[in-house]
Amino acid sequence: MVRLLGIQIPDNQKIEFALTMLYGIGWTTSGKILDQVKVEKNKKIKDLTEEEIKKIIEVIDKNYKIEGELKEKVIEDIKRLREIGSYRGLRHARNLPVRGQRTRSHFRKNRGKAVGVAKKAK
Repeated sequence: MVRLLGIQIPDNQKIEFALTMLYGIGWTTSGKILDQVKVEKNKKIKDLTEEEIKKIIEVIDKNYKIEGELKEKVIEDIKRLREIGSYRGLRHARNLPVRGQRTRSHFRKNRGKAVGVAKKAK
């Protein structure tokens, strides 16, 4: 197990996939990081040298917000939207879809809020 920026990553993972295990890094970003460091995308974690791992960590620290820092920023942004009373802030406050999704049926899927449905009294 290799530790990258506080996250344990199994040795048999390919490096391109392993970087996506970090919150805030997806496939595209992972590919860009590996291109900057000049490491093969198909290389496994156990095959990386200490120098390559240090370079990857250095590039991520300099250029990207990940894990706790990113989560704090997202929470801060949502809090700001609520405070200024924007439409998006109100949608966040009410736990409704924020980005224009339909609300007639789909957003209730895992929330258990059926509208217009009542149990019949026996």
